[in-house]
Amino acid sequence: MTSTYVHPFREGSKDERALLGGKGANLAEMTRLGLPVPPGFTITTDACRYYMHEGENPPELAAQVATALGEVERDLGRAFGDPADPLLVSVRSGAAMSMPGMLETVLNVGLNDETVRGLAERSGSERFAQDSYRRLLQMFGRTVQGIEGERFEEVMDRTKAERGVATDVELTAEDLRGVVEQFQRIIAEETGAPFPQDPREQLRQSIRAVFDSWNAPRAIIYRNAERISHEMGTAVTVCSMVFGNLDDRSATGVAFTRDPATGQGGVYGDFLVNAQGEDVVAGIRNTRSLPELGEVVPEVYAELTGIMETLEGHYRDLCDIEFTVESGHLWMLQTRVGKRTAAAAFRIATTLVDEGVIDEDEALRRVSGEQLTRLMFPRFDDHAERELVARGLNASPGAAVGEVVFDSESAITQQHEGVATILVRRETNPEDLGGMLAADGVLTSRGGKTSHAAVVARGLGKTCVCGAESLEVDEKNKVIRSGGEVIAREGDLLSIDGSTGEVFRGEVPVVPSEVAQYLAGEVDAEGGDVSDLVASVHRLMTVADRTRRLRVRANADTAEDAARARAMGAEGIGLVRTEHMFLGPRRKHVEDLVLAADDEERQAVLERLLPMQRDDFVGILEAMGTHPVTIRLLDPPLHEFLPDITDLSVKVARSEERGKKGSKRDRRVLAAVRRLHEQNPMLGLRGVRLGLTIPGLYGMQTRAILEAEAHVRRAGGEPHVEIMIPLVSSIRELLEIKRELDAVREEVVGEVGLDLDFRIGTMIELPRAALRADEIAEVAEFFSFGTNDLTQTTWGFSRDDVEAGFFFTYKDRGILLTSPFESIDQYGVGELVRIGAERGRRTNPRLKLGVCGEHGGDPDSIHFFHHVGLDYVSCSPFRVPVARLEAGRATLLEDEFEPHH
Repeated sequence: MTSTYVHPFREGSKDERALLGGKGANLAEMTRLGLPVPPGFTITTDACRYYMHEGENPPELAAQVATALGEVERDLGRAFGDPADPLLVSVRSGAAMSMPGMLETVLNVGLNDETVRGLAERSGSERFAQDSYRRLLQMFGRTVQGIEGERFEEVMDRTKAERGVATDVELTAEDLRGVVEQFQRIIAEETGAPFPQDPREQLRQSIRAVFDSWNAPRAIIYRNAERISHEMGTAVTVCSMVFGNLDDRSATGVAFTRDPATGQGGVYGDFLVNAQGEDVVAGIRNTRSLPELGEVVPEVYAELTGIMETLEGHYRDLCDIEFTVESGHLWMLQTRVGKRTAAAAFRIATTLVDEGVIDEDEALRRVSGEQLTRLMFPRFDDHAERELVARGLNASPGAAVGEVVFDSESAITQQHEGVATILVRRETNPEDLGGMLAADGVLTSRGGKTSHAAVVARGLGKTCVCGAESLEVDEKNKVIRSGGEVIAREGDLLSIDGSTGEVFRGEVPVVPSEVAQYLAGEVDAEGGDVSDLVASVHRLMTVADRTRRLRVRANADTAEDAARARAMGAEGIGLVRTEHMFLGPRRKHVEDLVLAADDEERQAVLERLLPMQRDDFVGILEAMGTHPVTIRLLDPPLHEFLPDITDLSVKVARSEERGKKGSKRDRRVLAAVRRLHEQNPMLGLRGVRLGLTIPGLYGMQTRAILEAEAHVRRAGGEPHVEIMIPLVSSIRELLEIKRELDAVREEVVGEVGLDLDFRIGTMIELPRAALRADEIAEVAEFFSFGTNDLTQTTWGFSRDDVEAGFFFTYKDRGILLTSPFESIDQYGVGELVRIGAERGRRTNPRLKLGVCGEHGGDPDSIHFFHHVGLDYVSCSPFRVPVARLEAGRATLLEDEFEPHH
């Protein structure tokens, strides 16, 4: 059966993004709505996938393209390649997931030495025809033939300098004929063959180039960053050309139905008169604000604003629109649900609820925990001293401070070394993606709010200031000038405010954002005197709390952390790490415990530790009130509490060289360290093994917990205590420890005369524990998946190995799209979580299941944990609000969830 790889715009709809790509699906939708869309057709993502796997186009594709092209010719009454009245087409990429600026586009396909004369005669403008031809040669040479774009730019810059003009539009027809000749020579020199004069060969090669761009390095980097599947492929839209560079009543632009930076209603966007679409997004000329279009072609502006209203009503969301005006006639070239900043996302969602367009559940679906995280970033202190050096456009909000770099390679290098940077460019292009990802902020001297820098930065959540025209960016000499004065060199500090467009010399202090203050309980959102952004966040947080099934706890080791967690909405503590209580001055007691010569010495140390531990637990239980508190018994790799073997050996050896024996304690500690030294301490004497090896240790901690519970109960509290045994891999380990803990409980209950009770559970942080969860659940009353260690033991590497070593190599090669320590590895570590949950509940249907690794605060991981049926997630206090929001979204989106890499 013959596959259909080509669909005219009149076929399809916005719901067919996977097949037609976002651009093709939305062009079809606008055609269905009766909007002015130039005739054209879409080559499906199926064709791209065939090309990727087979290395050649599907055999049916050429004939199907020819048929579709023939329909366009009949619709317009012009023929492709006709010297007298040529049809020209654009060839554009269009993936299902928006990848702005990452894939390729070729405009004016069909022009050659003959058709350019026909275009000039039909349009009445030799200049327009030559300008269109040089654009084709430039884009085709760079995109299709792989020629360095700078070779073409050098010709344009030299020609403008020779003619004494500043912009492309000031070049005459004769100037542009000279440019065309030079471009053709470049192509012949670089490829060994002349520019192809056959329009159909141009089309064939352009389609192939768009397919090839799917696996271009920048596209792979972008998909890795955005976690987009590499198997999706891109569609290709072939659209009849309409010309924004025809005359002074022609223009091209980008419009938004709401401000994508703030979410405010109104008319937003940029346009250029006498230009083609790539001029706007490339930022090569500073654009004009969209309302000014009403001064150039008022009837078109009125039509455009009406269409914008139609599209927002149809899509029920902010729409991003590309349009061209050809001699006063409006054409729609693209629309999509627009990318927006985090602040805009929350404002738009709640505004649409108030307007009756969507309900609150849909509003919650449209925001994310990642966006909420961005709103919690600090902002510049309004009262701090600062030196303003420039103003640009507030393209993407946030406060960014970093060292100035002028190229992507430097930004990436600095990121690997942990240095914050500001990437400074005249304008960015798709090749700058790696640097934009690595930098903390982006600053350009050209371009508007719809330039490449602005659009990509908003999508990535990066702070960005665009179009700071007073700055001269000298990328060759790596300096920034203003009014002839050097204001910054590579390595100097700059601060940029993406909310105001301001650029400051040096480092400006930051203060907490208003959203962070609200989430920390410092601002009363019900009081009425709050910003519209805080009101929107509060409203959607309320919806999330009402909707979610997953409970959210916090990892907290002190009373202060516990109080902070409660202020941020935590419903308990999922992990108290008691080893953190033994650092600092208490570390000496752990040494004493290891050095104890007999049971009597060991017991004396434990008795010294008991009141310290009891006070720790009293503070935490009081802070959490009636909320459950899960306390993990001591789980230190023992080397963390003992001196370094090398340092101590050197210290003792030097003492002996000087004829001194050294302190008796040093020699005893060295002997103990040598006895306990492990090649891999992370997998050695720690967790339950430590509790079984040092008699009385876990018993002391259990006594301290119970005595703290008794103290709080006598004071009128109602604490709920859960004791967690770490690093269990066998039911026998748990049985042995439980026997000790039960004995301590009986003793303490008898002493205090109160009915003290606690749950005993375990951390599932070893693959064997997950696989034998059915046995372990015979004893454990709850499981808490320790996904940090479970990731280490499943993958066979540590977090430090990944983050300081080979992770960047793995990410660049697409082996790991994200660190498995940041987001749960759903098919590996996640599968062990699923197995452990299912087998544990099979034995004990009432088994409580949670996760206490930092994955508990990762938005993507939370959807997985909801999917496998856990009861709660636990994370650091500052990530609790994000977990609450995402848990609500997980409930609403559970039918759409599919496990993924």
